[in-house]
Amino acid sequence: MGLLSRTEKLPADVRAALDLDRGDRVLAHGRLEDGSWAVATAASLIRSDGTSTAACSWTDVDRGAWDPTTATLTVTWVDGSPPLVLTVADPRRTALMRVFRERVQASVVMSETVALGPGLTARVAVRKDLHGNLVTQVVGDAGADMSDPLVQAAVRSALARLRSASGAPPEA
Repeated sequence: MGLLSRTEKLPADVRAALDLDRGDRVLAHGRLEDGSWAVATAASLIRSDGTSTAACSWTDVDRGAWDPTTATLTVTWVDGSPPLVLTVADPRRTALMRVFRERVQASVVMSETVALGPGLTARVAVRKDLHGNLVTQVVGDAGADMSDPLVQAAVRSALARLRSASGAPPEA
């Protein structure tokens, strides 16, 4: 890294391990406290140490929370998997967080919040991947009974509205 460099260069072994699909490209990266790297590409969020790589599509990300006091980005998933906590080595370098936010927002075509009862909601969304494919997602609050027939009817109604408005296929 040069003395006047504004960004730390992504190591060659990490870049090679990314194995990006055609049309994908690195948008931002950050070295993590454990020595691995978080890489934001047009299609996904990738964590790599140069030998092993784990990638997830932006459409799999529910949301992220940046805590500048601990330099951590906590990523929560649409499927409810345990959150991913990324602790960056240099919290002054914020390009990764900006690109993270932009890519998650760019994947959302439209969304609707559905009231499920006192204090409970579900977020219904149509999202778009890098190739333009539309998918629908439903994320219920903790404690929401998504198997309740009334909840299912409300969610189905919201899905139908979003599919109709977005052009998403009937079972996207």
